[in-house]
Amino acid sequence: MALQTRPKLLRVGVIQDGRIVEEHHLLHDSVTIGEDARNTIVMPPSEARPPRFKVLENRGQQFHLIIDEHMQGRVNLGSSDVDFDALRSQGLATRRADDTYDLPLQESARGKVDLPDATLFFHFIPAPAAGSKPTLPPELKASPWRTVDRVFFGILLSMLVLYVLSVALIVSQPAPVEREVELDQLEDRFVRAIIPPQPAKKEEPKGTVTPEEKKPDKAETAPKKTASSDPAPAPANSAERRQQLTEKVGNTGILKLLGGKGPGGGDAIADVLGSAGSGTNVAEALAGATSSGALTAGSGGGNSINPQGDGGGKVAAIGATQTSGAGTVNTGSKQVVKVPQVADAVPEVDSSEVSPKDLARFIQRMKASIQRCYEKELKRDPTLKGRVMVRFNLKPDGRAGNVEVDESTLRSEGVSSCIITTIRGWKFPFQPSDDVPVSYPFIFSPGE
Repeated sequence: MALQTRPKLLRVGVIQDGRIVEEHHLLHDSVTIGEDARNTIVMPPSEARPPRFKVLENRGQQFHLIIDEHMQGRVNLGSSDVDFDALRSQGLATRRADDTYDLPLQESARGKVDLPDATLFFHFIPAPAAGSKPTLPPELKASPWRTVDRVFFGILLSMLVLYVLSVALIVSQPAPVEREVELDQLEDRFVRAIIPPQPAKKEEPKGTVTPEEKKPDKAETAPKKTASSDPAPAPANSAERRQQLTEKVGNTGILKLLGGKGPGGGDAIADVLGSAGSGTNVAEALAGATSSGALTAGSGGGNSINPQGDGGGKVAAIGATQTSGAGTVNTGSKQVVKVPQVADAVPEVDSSEVSPKDLARFIQRMKASIQRCYEKELKRDPTLKGRVMVRFNLKPDGRAGNVEVDESTLRSEGVSSCIITTIRGWKFPFQPSDDVPVSYPFIFSPGE
């Protein structure tokens, strides 16, 4: 039984400056060189070499060397080593119709081809075993430690260690427990925020007669002690301090009114609304209010209020209406507001594909936007009027191109520029086969 040999591969490489810069292992593919990106070996452009030239061609499971009349190099055919001139002159290579020479290569052949800027070498090598993969030398193999940025890795590792230590330190410390504060343990500044301090009364110098002492009908009262002359004793314990806070809050604002005592010994709120003060309650006070007489304050004999006034007017009931107008108001003469006008016209269309009447109806529907251009400038010049001839090309997509003002009798350039911008944004309901020249006159007047 004959042993089966593995097919050999054609090894092709490029040598520049004494070192191999490119290498290929081929089994059936042909080898081409040139400046075209589709070549097997891409070389810089050169006048001595075509953009794409086939050097080694695989035909019938055999490689052939292809050279032209100017190529130089050497080839070893196993028994002899000849150059390309000998191949061409001795007839070892067959000349083809395209003036190139063809030399069949055996698996023992090897050689080189001299190029203007490099050297191409070739020879056959055994094919690798099935399933085997090519491996790089250990010094060329990449490793994570070689590719990583060591400075960045060191900084990242240091930050990670600091973060772990900080988290561990925070977790190891117990959380602080806030102690609940009682009302009597609050500081004085919180008490002052709840109960504003009363301003201290100034002491009157001795021998000074106050306005109250000058009145003979007022009873003399005992002098009041000020806070500075008789300060309140400090509470001995928490219970006494709590009692003082309760009394201060009870003597402040509406709590003082609700809890205070009236002159008769009753509640103050009852004296205001009841009969403890002047002997008159709310119902009796309101009973004196009539529509034809005086409004009395109470049965105890208060002052009466005369609704008729000092001049003696009339009392009007709720349902009565006794008002009169202020007379005739002159609103002036009736004026007629002038409405700006944009007169309708017929466009000039140089095409049979676009109907002038249909185009005029479309422009009349869009006339409101043109009128706004005129009204904007009419505010500056109320006497502005005139005629603006606009020319444009109606394009196949329904847009207006080359919009320009051919003639204008208006004294304002703002109207013309506004019309050009407005027409450029229109979408016409026409799609001609080619550009259609259109002329349309806009006639403006302030109105009748």
